[in-house]
Parts: sequence; C-alpha cells; structure tokens
Amino acid sequence: MPARLPTFFISHGGGPWPYLDGPFRQMFDQLEQSLKDIRRDLGAAPRAALVISGHWIEDGFALSSSASPGMVYDYSGFPAHTCQIRYKAPGSPELAGRVRDLLGEGGVPARLDPDRGYDHGTFSMMKPLYPEEELPIVQLSIDRHYDPAAHLRVGAVLAPLRNEGVLIVGSSLTYHNMSAMGSPSSGPVSAAFDAWLQDTLVHSTPKSRADRLLDWESAPMARAAHPEEDHLILLMVAVGAAGNDAGRTVYHQTDFAGHLTASSFRFG
Repeated sequence: MPARLPTFFISHGGGPWPYLDGPFRQMFDQLEQSLKDIRRDLGAAPRAALVISGHWIEDGFALSSSASPGMVYDYSGFPAHTCQIRYKAPGSPELAGRVRDLLGEGGVPARLDPDRGYDHGTFSMMKPLYPEEELPIVQLSIDRHYDPAAHLRVGAVLAPLRNEGVLIVGSSLTYHNMSAMGSPSSGPVSAAFDAWLQDTLVHSTPKSRADRLLDWESAPMARAAHPEEDHLILLMVAVGAAGNDAGRTVYHQTDFAGHLTASSFRFG
C-alpha cells in the first residue's frame, strides 16, 4: 500500500506563466522553485492527482472524466501562442468514477463531465511540478454556492484517496481581487489576510482551523482579499481531506507581482 499522501493548497500564479519568457516569467521564480521542492519532498510520483481549481465553477460538483482532456484557455492579454499550448497529461476515467462514488457514498451528488479540459488553475502549476506530463489528472469543480461547510465535507469524504496514491491539490491564490490587484492598497490587504491564513492553517488546532474557516469572512481584510470566494473555497476541500494533519507553509512571498503576499500550504 502506498504511503499516505499530503494534501495541498497551492497559489498557482498568473495565467499561463510557465509558457512565457522574460520579466513576467521571472516574477514566478520563487513559486516555481517551491513547486520543484514539493516534487522533491514527495519522492515517488503519486498514482494520479485530483485538482480542485478556482477556475471551474458549477452548480454542485463535477469531475473531468475524459481519458485525454483538452485545454481551457481562460485568460486574455497574453501572446497568441498561449492559446495553442497543450499540457498533455492523461485524464483518468477510473479515478473520476472512484471520486464520484466516494462523494455519492458521502451524500454528495457529483456528475462526470467528459468534455472538461485543463484550465490554467491546473496546468500552470502542474507544468513545473510534473513537466513530463505523464501523471494522470482529474479536475473537481467547486460549487457556486460557496458553502464552506459543504466543501470541508467534500474534502473529508475524499480523504481515503490519500491512501490510494492520489495527490489532492487545491489550486488558486491566497489573494484574488482582480480589480484592486494593481492598487497600492492591495499589498497591505493581501498581507493581513495571509497572516490570518498562517495563524489558521499552521498555528491552530485542527478543530480551531475548521471553525475559523467556516467563519472566514470575519478574518482581517477577508472580503477585500476575496470579493468572490472562488479562489478561496477550494482551500476547504484540501483542509477537509487533511483531517487532523498539521499544516505548514511551503511557499511564502511578500513581493509577488511586485507587492502582494502569497502563500502555499501543505497538510500532512
């Protein structure tokens, strides 16, 4: 039986950054190194990865189930070639079915989507993490109702996958206010919310961690950092799957995109 894998909440960076050169790509040097460090620390490759991306929002929960997923180019303002790139990792209809069954047994309906491709919440961090493009990947959507308790429960229901060689990764960004990202105020806002995340995810007991996440809107600068919680709610899935495992920071940068604070976390 494989060793029990950790779960992750990873800040995935901006757009298709691994496929670019020059100053924009260099902004992600620290993030890229953290992903390589994660790969090194994991050792043997997982059997597959289940990625919960902040870029796939559905009514309820859905799973990508194609054996050969396409691509979702959900960004704009980048060079034309970034709408032709292809991350060629296979999908896993078998894993998609296993996840759907686990969710069903836990009272959470989920549907299979054979048409869903990899969005940049998946391929932007998987490209530097597994550049060989051989690790099978299934994407799990988030539910547009953004209920923290529901997403914590989904994670708890999926925790057995950790003993089956499946890497569970929530992929988003610890700050996601696109309209204010270039504003001088976004630096202090992201720093205040990130400090709350550090206290919650690294320094709190598992019970307190869950309670604090259920009440995340009371955190300092919560709504200024996440006007819509599409890039936060998937953290609940990673934490739910973590159970009683402790969290630690595996990436922390205070000058991300020049002035933002961003972090990634590992549980277990």
